[in-house]
Amino acid sequence: MGRYIDSVCRQCRREGEKLFLKGDRCYSEKCAVERKPYAPGAHGQNRRQKPSEYGLQLREKQKTRRIYGVLEKQFSNYFKKADRQQGITGENLLVLLERRLDNVVYRLGFASSRAEARQLVTHGHFTVNGKKATIPSMLVRINDVIQVKPGSKESSKFAEMKEQAAYKTPPEWLSVDVENLTGTVLAYPARDQIDTQVHEQLIVELYSR
Repeated sequence: MGRYIDSVCRQCRREGEKLFLKGDRCYSEKCAVERKPYAPGAHGQNRRQKPSEYGLQLREKQKTRRIYGVLEKQFSNYFKKADRQQGITGENLLVLLERRLDNVVYRLGFASSRAEARQLVTHGHFTVNGKKATIPSMLVRINDVIQVKPGSKESSKFAEMKEQAAYKTPPEWLSVDVENLTGTVLAYPARDQIDTQVHEQLIVELYSR
């Protein structure tokens, strides 16, 4: 399955809630979920059927994939890795997703959405520990330093981002130096430090079928 290229607002409407895929627009009155609070398609307003247990589990997986912008195969691999680790599988899964470089760039306030962060990483605007990093799925480690590349700092894009980042608070497991557009991974996130609204146990149940 290839990457989704249709309107991301349709994904939010499909899930019936905001997934915050378009940055600041999601907080405005232009948000599609606010304007059209029903599923997309000709029969979207008439869908009242109660989902099955399997349907709920599948929707939760799809919602989580969409929030983090992960393909089906990637997501399956993350789950397998989480299942092999010690601890609670669902929480392990979320920690792995949070450790993705594109997500960390977004959490640091250096991008307005994960999709924008993924694009900026792919285009080579960031370094990790001083080395150019262009793979959005790269998993950061404790004490890793993520920085906007010197050649990119002077661009109007990052000048604007610096102003916006000054008003954002990163999660407790990250620290940010807005002036130098630098962030550091202090720890791996605990479950209560991840504000993504997902029920990971439903995903575990789905893969355990």
